[in-house]
Amino acid sequence: MEVDTAHKNAEDNSFALWYAKEYRDFLRTLIVAIGDADVAADATSEAFARALQRWERVREMSSPTGWTYTVALNVARRLFRRRRLEAIVLHRQVPLPPIRDDSLEIWDAVQRLPKRQRTAIALHYLSDLPQRDVAATMGIAEGTVAATLSQARKQLAIALGHSVGEEDPRNG
Repeated sequence: MEVDTAHKNAEDNSFALWYAKEYRDFLRTLIVAIGDADVAADATSEAFARALQRWERVREMSSPTGWTYTVALNVARRLFRRRRLEAIVLHRQVPLPPIRDDSLEIWDAVQRLPKRQRTAIALHYLSDLPQRDVAATMGIAEGTVAATLSQARKQLAIALGHSVGEEDPRNG
Protein backbone atom coordinates (compact mmCIF):
# COMPACT_ATOMS: atom_id res chain seq x y z
CA MET A 1 0.00 0.00 0.00
CA GLU A 2 2.77 2.44 0.83
CA VAL A 3 4.28 2.13 -2.64
CA ASP A 4 0.95 2.90 -4.31
CA THR A 5 0.37 5.89 -2.04
CA ALA A 6 3.91 7.15 -2.62
CA HIS A 7 3.50 6.71 -6.38
CA LYS A 8 0.19 8.60 -6.33
CA ASN A 9 1.72 11.43 -4.27
CA ALA A 10 4.63 11.65 -6.73
CA GLU A 11 2.15 11.91 -9.63
CA ASP A 12 0.16 14.59 -7.80
CA ASN A 13 3.34 16.51 -7.01
CA SER A 14 4.65 16.22 -10.56
CA PHE A 15 1.39 17.66 -11.92
CA ALA A 16 1.40 20.43 -9.32
CA LEU A 17 4.99 21.36 -10.19
CA TRP A 18 4.32 21.26 -13.92
CA TYR A 19 1.13 23.31 -13.52
CA ALA A 20 2.88 25.93 -11.36
CA LYS A 21 5.69 26.20 -13.91
CA GLU A 22 3.50 26.35 -17.04
CA TYR A 23 0.24 28.08 -16.13
CA ARG A 24 1.16 31.80 -16.36
CA ASP A 25 3.06 31.57 -19.65
CA PHE A 26 0.42 29.20 -21.03
CA LEU A 27 -2.41 31.63 -20.28
CA ARG A 28 -0.47 34.62 -21.59
CA THR A 29 0.32 32.76 -24.82
CA LEU A 30 -3.28 31.69 -25.27
CA ILE A 31 -4.56 35.25 -24.73
CA VAL A 32 -2.26 36.51 -27.48
CA ALA A 33 -3.04 33.56 -29.76
CA ILE A 34 -6.82 33.84 -29.62
CA GLY A 35 -7.30 37.50 -28.69
CA ASP A 36 -9.93 37.07 -25.97
CA ALA A 37 -8.84 36.93 -22.33
CA ASP A 38 -12.08 35.40 -21.06
CA VAL A 39 -12.12 32.60 -23.60
CA ALA A 40 -8.39 32.05 -23.06
CA ALA A 41 -8.89 31.73 -19.30
CA ASP A 42 -11.78 29.28 -19.74
CA ALA A 43 -9.87 27.23 -22.30
CA THR A 44 -6.74 27.20 -20.14
CA SER A 45 -8.63 26.01 -17.09
CA GLU A 46 -10.41 23.29 -19.08
CA ALA A 47 -7.18 22.12 -20.74
CA PHE A 48 -5.30 21.85 -17.44
CA ALA A 49 -8.25 20.05 -15.86
CA ARG A 50 -8.20 17.51 -18.68
CA ALA A 51 -4.44 17.14 -18.32
CA LEU A 52 -4.88 16.40 -14.62
CA GLN A 53 -7.54 13.80 -15.36
CA ARG A 54 -5.16 12.05 -17.75
CA TRP A 55 -1.91 12.96 -16.02
CA GLU A 56 -0.56 9.42 -15.95
CA ARG A 57 -0.65 9.34 -19.74
CA VAL A 58 -0.01 13.04 -20.43
CA ARG A 59 3.16 13.26 -18.33
CA GLU A 60 4.73 10.50 -20.44
CA MET A 61 4.16 12.43 -23.69
CA SER A 62 7.10 14.11 -25.39
CA SER A 63 5.35 17.46 -24.82
CA PRO A 64 2.63 17.58 -22.18
CA THR A 65 2.44 21.33 -22.73
CA GLY A 66 1.97 20.89 -26.48
CA TRP A 67 -0.87 18.42 -25.87
CA THR A 68 -2.44 20.88 -23.42
CA TYR A 69 -2.20 23.72 -25.97
CA THR A 70 -3.98 21.53 -28.51
CA VAL A 71 -6.76 20.83 -26.03
CA ALA A 72 -7.02 24.52 -25.08
CA LEU A 73 -7.25 25.65 -28.71
CA ASN A 74 -9.96 23.06 -29.41
CA VAL A 75 -11.89 24.26 -26.34
CA ALA A 76 -11.49 27.88 -27.49
CA ARG A 77 -12.80 27.00 -30.97
CA ARG A 78 -15.84 25.36 -29.38
CA LEU A 79 -16.44 28.43 -27.17
CA PHE A 80 -16.17 30.79 -30.14
CA ARG A 81 -18.51 28.57 -32.19
CA ARG A 82 -21.04 28.66 -29.34
CA ARG A 83 -20.77 32.45 -29.15
CA ARG A 84 -21.42 32.76 -32.90
CA LEU A 85 -24.48 30.52 -32.66
CA GLU A 86 -25.79 32.47 -29.69
CA ALA A 87 -25.33 35.74 -31.60
CA ILE A 88 -27.22 34.32 -34.59
CA VAL A 89 -30.08 33.15 -32.38
CA LEU A 90 -30.25 36.46 -30.51
CA HIS A 91 -30.20 38.37 -33.81
CA ARG A 92 -33.16 36.34 -35.12
CA GLN A 93 -35.34 37.02 -32.11
CA VAL A 94 -38.32 39.25 -32.66
CA PRO A 95 -37.83 42.64 -31.04
CA LEU A 96 -40.03 43.32 -28.04
CA PRO A 97 -42.79 45.88 -28.45
CA PRO A 98 -42.22 49.23 -26.80
CA ILE A 99 -43.04 49.30 -23.09
CA ARG A 100 -46.06 51.39 -22.17
CA ASP A 101 -45.76 53.61 -19.12
CA ASP A 102 -48.40 51.65 -17.17
CA SER A 103 -46.81 48.26 -17.94
CA LEU A 104 -43.89 48.94 -15.60
CA GLU A 105 -46.33 49.27 -12.71
CA ILE A 106 -48.01 46.01 -13.74
CA TRP A 107 -44.75 44.05 -13.96
CA ASP A 108 -43.57 45.46 -10.63
CA ALA A 109 -46.81 44.12 -9.11
CA VAL A 110 -46.30 40.74 -10.84
CA GLN A 111 -42.80 40.52 -9.33
CA ARG A 112 -44.33 40.85 -5.85
CA LEU A 113 -46.66 37.84 -6.38
CA PRO A 114 -45.80 34.47 -4.82
CA LYS A 115 -43.57 32.33 -7.05
CA ARG A 116 -46.33 29.94 -8.22
CA GLN A 117 -48.63 32.81 -9.19
CA ARG A 118 -45.80 34.71 -10.88
CA THR A 119 -44.83 31.61 -12.88
CA ALA A 120 -48.41 30.90 -13.95
CA ILE A 121 -48.91 34.53 -15.00
CA ALA A 122 -45.69 34.54 -17.03
CA LEU A 123 -46.43 31.24 -18.79
CA HIS A 124 -50.06 32.08 -19.51
CA TYR A 125 -49.83 35.76 -20.42
CA LEU A 126 -46.29 36.22 -21.71
CA SER A 127 -45.84 32.87 -23.44
CA ASP A 128 -49.54 32.67 -24.32
CA LEU A 129 -49.79 29.05 -23.17
CA PRO A 130 -53.25 27.59 -22.57
CA GLN A 131 -53.95 26.50 -19.00
CA ARG A 132 -53.43 22.80 -19.78
CA ASP A 133 -49.90 23.55 -21.05
CA VAL A 134 -49.17 25.75 -18.04
CA ALA A 135 -50.30 22.85 -15.83
CA ALA A 136 -48.02 20.39 -17.64
CA THR A 137 -45.08 22.79 -17.48
CA MET A 138 -45.53 23.51 -13.79
CA GLY A 139 -46.38 19.92 -12.89
CA ILE A 140 -49.72 20.81 -11.31
CA ALA A 141 -53.38 20.11 -12.13
CA GLU A 142 -55.18 22.26 -14.67
CA GLY A 143 -57.71 23.26 -12.00
CA THR A 144 -54.84 24.42 -9.79
CA VAL A 145 -53.61 26.62 -12.65
CA ALA A 146 -57.07 28.16 -13.02
CA ALA A 147 -57.26 28.83 -9.28
CA THR A 148 -53.70 30.19 -9.20
CA LEU A 149 -54.37 32.55 -12.10
CA SER A 150 -57.60 33.70 -10.49
CA GLN A 151 -55.82 34.42 -7.20
CA ALA A 152 -53.02 36.20 -9.03
CA ARG A 153 -55.46 38.39 -10.99
CA LYS A 154 -57.26 39.35 -7.77
CA GLN A 155 -53.99 40.24 -6.05
CA LEU A 156 -52.88 42.25 -9.07
CA ALA A 157 -56.21 44.08 -9.24
CA ILE A 158 -55.91 45.04 -5.58
CA ALA A 159 -52.26 46.07 -5.99
CA LEU A 160 -53.11 48.19 -9.04
CA GLY A 161 -56.32 49.65 -7.57
CA HIS A 162 -58.71 48.05 -10.08
CA SER A 163 -62.01 46.41 -9.40
CA VAL A 164 -61.81 42.70 -8.57
CA GLY A 165 -63.83 40.17 -10.54
CA GLU A 166 -62.70 40.66 -14.11
CA GLU A 167 -62.45 37.35 -15.96
CA ASP A 168 -59.64 36.29 -18.25
CA PRO A 169 -60.84 36.18 -21.85
CA ARG A 170 -58.15 33.57 -22.66
CA ASN A 171 -59.24 30.88 -20.17
CA GLY A 172 -58.51 28.01 -22.48
